[in-house]
Amino acid sequence: MQGMTAGWGSGFLGMLIFSGSLPATRVAVEGFSPLFLTSARAVLAACIAIMLLKLLRESRPERGDMMSLAIVALGVVVGFPLLTAMALQYVTAAHSIVFIGLLPLATAIFGTLRGGERPAPLFWLFSCLGSLLVAGYALIQNSDAQFTGDLLMIAAILACGFGYAEGATLSRRLGGWQVICWALVLSLPVMAALAWAVWPASLSGIGPAQWIGLGYVSVFSMLVGFVFWYRGLAIGGIAGVGQLQLLQPFFGLMLAWLLLHEPVAPSMIGITLLVVLCVAGAKRFA
Repeated sequence: MQGMTAGWGSGFLGMLIFSGSLPATRVAVEGFSPLFLTSARAVLAACIAIMLLKLLRESRPERGDMMSLAIVALGVVVGFPLLTAMALQYVTAAHSIVFIGLLPLATAIFGTLRGGERPAPLFWLFSCLGSLLVAGYALIQNSDAQFTGDLLMIAAILACGFGYAEGATLSRRLGGWQVICWALVLSLPVMAALAWAVWPASLSGIGPAQWIGLGYVSVFSMLVGFVFWYRGLAIGGIAGVGQLQLLQPFFGLMLAWLLLHEPVAPSMIGITLLVVLCVAGAKRFA
């Protein structure tokens, strides 16, 4: 019980950190292209990861772990950041954030496939209900969003769910922060080459807000958040702790409202309460 509580607590902290990712990305893409933003955040985070691994003298992963690390890198280092940055060229941060409510279901599905977890049937009921509430909220509140942005967000959710489940499974052997650090190191040569290839012609027109956005997604979204998130998934269970992401859209919407001044409907409060009940139910039967 104590381990599960610690897992959910660690996962909650990770979820809070990730809540700022899409608002920060929305600001950053006003000054950087999606390709440069994706590669630059990965390179910056990888440099920090290398220092951590060397400082703490971590041993290298085994050869058999390389495929799993590659999947993590493709899902959360490349796939999700790039696809969301592309989507945010078509839709607002508030609209894109609501799609994150579909991520727990994707994580749970991949968790059963890759992690061997078998949640109770009632878990799936609460998980699907929470996802439907979030999807319905997105449909009602943001029906005028562009179709291209929606498709890109769905693809981002699938990539991220796969990366989350694979990383959580690997975390049980390597440790949570080690997994994301080694995934960043593995992707560094490709992402560094990409950053060089798409380097902006001029940096003079990029404002402080865009640099802050890049800094947040590089340090917190790409590294620090995963330290807590993968630890939570590994200890508390991929399917169960993953349901905390049902709360992420609403923390993200508050940030979009406070920082970006994007409109947020009052109905968010009622939906939030219902989603909290779904998270509680999913935790009970995970």
